[in-house]
Amino acid sequence: MKKILLLILCPFALFAQDDLLSEIDSVATNVKVESAFKGLKIVNIESTKLAAKGDLYFIVAHRFGSVKDGFKGFFGLDNAVTQLKFVYGVNDWLTVSGARSEVVYDFSAKYSLQPQIKDGFPVSIVGFSSIGINNLLDESIYPKLEFNNRMIYVSQVLVSRKFNNKLSLQLAPTFFHENFVVDDNQDNSQFALGMGGRYKLSNRWSLNVDYAAHLNRASTSPYKNPLSVGVDLETGGHVFQMHFSSSQGIHESGFLGNTTGDWSKGQVFFGFNLLRVF
Repeated sequence: MKKILLLILCPFALFAQDDLLSEIDSVATNVKVESAFKGLKIVNIESTKLAAKGDLYFIVAHRFGSVKDGFKGFFGLDNAVTQLKFVYGVNDWLTVSGARSEVVYDFSAKYSLQPQIKDGFPVSIVGFSSIGINNLLDESIYPKLEFNNRMIYVSQVLVSRKFNNKLSLQLAPTFFHENFVVDDNQDNSQFALGMGGRYKLSNRWSLNVDYAAHLNRASTSPYKNPLSVGVDLETGGHVFQMHFSSSQGIHESGFLGNTTGDWSKGQVFFGFNLLRVF
């Protein structure tokens, strides 16, 4: 009788063993590549990082005046620009934000289109759109100014690749439209190609660089392309970004279309982005 039971149960035991072995041998697929960037921005340019679902960020972005001002401008401490910003992760693929500086009110959305997949899709693709209100235009200077003249629109496609645990690179084709431009020869609709990268120096420190080439700047324009170099310091609940940039602008139209600094002439601005997540 015992022999008969063993013969009956043996095939089921073998099938169960095969099932367990198949689970052990199986390889996970569609694994997303995480943490190409630690900050929501590389330096000035938006990164492909999104806020996690339910996370609320409070960001203080500060740009001092040009260090070339010397003692007269207290080496940049005078004439500073500050932006206060709240960022919220609606879900894992959508992040929204609202910001205010003395220059621009800004409302934006960042949304994942395609994540980088390990041994699969080679890059992360993220869309970014924003609507800004230029708060700097003075009605006493422009008496015919209308609210519509203050509007600024930005659209970007952010494409990044994390090559390994140290190196991540990104391209950012950009379209932005300013309803009001200072130079009459400048098209209101403008195009730029941003690029940037992050190199991890240690568990907490990384070196970040970004640059943007304006593609249809008027020949009479006094503005230049922005170049920024900085470091990220990750300390638990927040990321602290410190950098030098040829642009004092924080909003996209500010650093893409209206950069006044020039590294070759020492016209650079020290600044920082402080991110706190709740």
